[in-house]
Amino acid sequence: MKKEDLYFKKVNETYNFLKKKIPFFPDIIITLGTGLFSLGEKIKKVEVFPYEEIPHFPIPTVETHKGQLIFGYIEDKKIAILQGRVHYYEGYSTKEITFPLRVLTLFKPEIYIVSNAAGGLNLNFRSGDIMVIKDHINLIPDNPLRGISNEEWGPRFPDMSNAYDKELISLFKKTAKELREEIREGIYVVVPGPSLETPAETKFLRMIGADAVGMSTVPEVIVAVHAGLKVLGISVISNVNDPDNFKPIVFSEVVEESKKAEKRLERLIKEFIKKLKI
Repeated sequence: MKKEDLYFKKVNETYNFLKKKIPFFPDIIITLGTGLFSLGEKIKKVEVFPYEEIPHFPIPTVETHKGQLIFGYIEDKKIAILQGRVHYYEGYSTKEITFPLRVLTLFKPEIYIVSNAAGGLNLNFRSGDIMVIKDHINLIPDNPLRGISNEEWGPRFPDMSNAYDKELISLFKKTAKELREEIREGIYVVVPGPSLETPAETKFLRMIGADAVGMSTVPEVIVAVHAGLKVLGISVISNVNDPDNFKPIVFSEVVEESKKAEKRLERLIKEFIKKLKI
């Protein structure tokens, strides 16, 4: 069996496994990134599946990623939450990284909300800021759509000119204003990792127009757009480094700063979901 045929087979096997066990098809898919897991504990849970119990699901090797799929309700909306993800730097391909989301897109949801912890490149940002992503730059040398195309899943060459839905961004910013929460807006760049950026790399990423840098999110967004979902991307700015006055980046501090913003982001997302007309 060809590699792509095996991949299609695995996706369908996992889809059929879940379809038999869940009480509804979700309208919204949410991926929770580093240090941003509390929303998964606040959802009105109906079914919870550890990734280890789901056929073919990739297993996170990073301790800050819990690794469970939750089906439930937020403000009466039908939700599926991916509580934790895998990354390119863990040795997974972008096809493997996006496998959970690809399976969930077969349930025909409308909206994908993805969060991450990111390093600030824009010197106007501060640790703990919440940034809504308006566009991205992909520096991972792989693409989840590479290989044989499955036209039932989406087009061979998906348009990425509006990858992050402008209406969702507007609603999120409106929600933040009502909650008196200051929101940043910017461009997110993804790098392979796991080594953190050097001062020269930080300067380069700023020069090409990025406001924040991380090691996730973009592969999932490509798959979501390919499947026709509307996307809202959110970064929690864990640190900001001036390349001309560079300070060491400590991963434990990244996690800690993300956790400090967790409650604010949780409140924002819950109110945002309440306002959605789906």
